[in-house]
Amino acid sequence: MALLEKIFATRQIRGLKSLLIAILTIAEVLGLLLFDTAITPRGQELNLAGYELVMEDNFDGSQLDLSKWEYRANGPRRDGFNSPNQVFLNDGNLVIRAEYRADGEYGPGWYAGMIRTIQEYTRGYFEIRCIVSKGGGFWSAYWLNAQGMSSAEASNGGLGGAEIDIFESNNYGGNIFTRNSVTHAVHVGGYGDGLRSENEGSFKVPKPYTQYNTYGMEWNEDEYIFYINGVESLRTSWQKGVSEAPEYVIISEELPNEFTEQPGFSTDFIVDYVRIYQKP
Repeated sequence: MALLEKIFATRQIRGLKSLLIAILTIAEVLGLLLFDTAITPRGQELNLAGYELVMEDNFDGSQLDLSKWEYRANGPRRDGFNSPNQVFLNDGNLVIRAEYRADGEYGPGWYAGMIRTIQEYTRGYFEIRCIVSKGGGFWSAYWLNAQGMSSAEASNGGLGGAEIDIFESNNYGGNIFTRNSVTHAVHVGGYGDGLRSENEGSFKVPKPYTQYNTYGMEWNEDEYIFYINGVESLRTSWQKGVSEAPEYVIISEELPNEFTEQPGFSTDFIVDYVRIYQKP
């Protein structure tokens, strides 16, 4: 009898938990529609069974490993500049610093940086553990891109290449309902008139500006599945389907189109590790 009561009580607790999750989900959806709030990731837990680690960088040492990475998009970008000098290693982390430099190599102005993997990958699971930058209109990003994004014809609705934004931390300047969140997005069709984008919304992250969190994306034959701290936040196969082309991984501190801070302000994108897994 006691066993039956225990089973019944356990089922009641599970039922209450399911009901509570359903209520919270409905409340968040209503908040999204009414107030543009962020959503809590509540999907499946990450399962890397069948995957093997094919690339890892823990950013130990004193210099960026140029056998794995190269600097990207150096020079003018938006209303500032990208420079390799803004990218450095410190205490087991990769740091990309955004700041105003009167002595910058491209002239006085606001500077940030960007790197990409030398190797390109077709499908896999891509993860970063990091603390994102805050303030100044700058934002941190971890994303994939391909040569196929050179034109609408080459991209072919994403089959020939897509920009896959695993995360962008572009909500710091938003409202109180979205500030502690990141966004996911997929872009296809090149960067001209053919550009088409699916912005997937905002997803909650615990203290993204002061503590480490992980952001990942599984790219399989059928869809892209996004994860935050090992919990699925979104999946999509927009537009014609997933990319079938080799893609490279990018870590960037993005520059705004207009600056609101004064010289003397700086903010850092701090990365603990990057890991890439593929199936044999």
